[in-house]
Amino acid sequence: MARGTLSREEVLQVAAGLVRQHGPDALTMRKLAAELGTAVTSIYWHVGGREALLEALVERTVAGLGEIRPVGRTPEQRVVSVARALRRQLRDHPHLVALVHERGLTERMFLPAQQALVREAHAAGLRGARAAGFVRAVQFQVVGHVLVERNRERAPVQRPGEEELWSAEAAGDDPALARALARPVDTERLFVTAVRALVGALLAPRGK
Repeated sequence: MARGTLSREEVLQVAAGLVRQHGPDALTMRKLAAELGTAVTSIYWHVGGREALLEALVERTVAGLGEIRPVGRTPEQRVVSVARALRRQLRDHPHLVALVHERGLTERMFLPAQQALVREAHAAGLRGARAAGFVRAVQFQVVGHVLVERNRERAPVQRPGEEELWSAEAAGDDPALARALARPVDTERLFVTAVRALVGALLAPRGK
C-alpha cells in the first residue's frame, strides 16, 4: 500500500488489531508495516514513532468506548445493562485497556460508564455521597469480576479441579451444593446475579 493511499485511521485500525490479538509487545513498526503492506517510513509519516503510535491507540480506545446507553424499564434493569456493557468493553479489549491503564487514563476511560450510573442514581433519588457510593460500588463490582474472570482464564489447569475437590463432606454435608460447586462457573449468570443483588441493596430505602 503506497503512502498516498494509506490513512492515519487505517494505520491505527491495523495496529489496534495487532494489540487486541497478540498484546502490546507484538506491535513493532516492522510488523505493522508488513500487515499494511507498506514501508516503515510510511507509518512514521502518518503517526510518528512507536510511542506516538501507542499514545494514539490509547486516545482512540478511550474515545471508542464512548457513551453507554442504559436499557430497561426499572432502575435495576438499567443499571445492570450499564454494568454488562462495561464488562463487555473490558473483556473485548483487554490489551488495549491495559495500555490505557499504563498511561494513567483509566479514570477517563471509565467516565462514560460513571456518568451513565450517575444519571441512574439521580433518577432513583440518590444524591451526594450516597450516589457516589452507588457509582463506585457498581464500577468496582464490574472491574473485580472481570479481573477474576481473566485470572481464571489464564490460570494453568488445576489439579485437582473443582469437580474433584467438592464432596458432600467438603460442602458441609450438602450434596446439592457440592454438585453445583463442581460444575463449571457460568460467569455471565453469576455476574448478573451479583450486580442485581448489589443494586437492590444500594437502592433500597434507608432503614430496610
